[in-house]
Amino acid sequence: MIVVATADFEVYHGVVNELRDRGTVFTTIEPDEELPEQTTIVVTGAEHADAFADVPTIVAEPDHPRRAVDQALAAVRGDGGRTIIGVDPGKKPGIAVLTGETIVATFQVPLGDAVDVIQREAAEAPSPVVRIGDGSRLESAKLVNELDTVHVELVDETGTTPYLGTGSRGMGDVLAAVNIARLEGEVVDAREIEPTEGEIQVIKDRSRERSERNRAIDEVLARRVASGELTIDEALSEHRNGSDGDGSSDEDGSGDDPRDGDSDGDE
Repeated sequence: MIVVATADFEVYHGVVNELRDRGTVFTTIEPDEELPEQTTIVVTGAEHADAFADVPTIVAEPDHPRRAVDQALAAVRGDGGRTIIGVDPGKKPGIAVLTGETIVATFQVPLGDAVDVIQREAAEAPSPVVRIGDGSRLESAKLVNELDTVHVELVDETGTTPYLGTGSRGMGDVLAAVNIARLEGEVVDAREIEPTEGEIQVIKDRSRERSERNRAIDEVLARRVASGELTIDEALSEHRNGSDGDGSSDEDGSGDDPRDGDSDGDE
């Protein structure tokens, strides 16, 4: 059993709420009380870090109660408590953090924020594994290539997206991430993807939609977006800066002035 023993109100409040949210069996005592016989691990504050010498102790920080609870759950589950982070890639990847078979956290964030979330979740875990689905090729490649400090596996995500019933809209990517986390994949250090013509065109079309002047970026910039080197907004900025003052126009001619033409010199 997990025992919460602290006089720090912030630690107590944060840890207890986290444990309740997860449906975990636990009890609370005052720090000077005797521990229950079935105690497996104690969660306490910094002021009582050395008060429970005979039982494994986790010191919780007031601002990070979930981290302490994750560690406590992993300790209770022993060898079956390895942290695995599943990722369903896309423009807004679904992310699921599992300790053993228990889902301890889920997220869905923009692609640009996903690496920070994954690294944060992996930072406190012993030997974490990150499993990324192999769909959404460009987005999965970007994630694999940027996660260079953790163990990454590429997983065949066929069949990982479940059927969603009424009222579960928006959960598909997160549930797929849970399923991805539970599948072993191939260990990878990098993923090189050559974007198809169709993928390049999609990026150009999106840049046109976001451009104030209805102009698409060129293929060179589109390939840099596809590789993850630039965002579409950054590519548009480079495109504008490269076009300012040189009279250049979009490749489809949309920037040309239809009144321009050959002059015969007559006034």
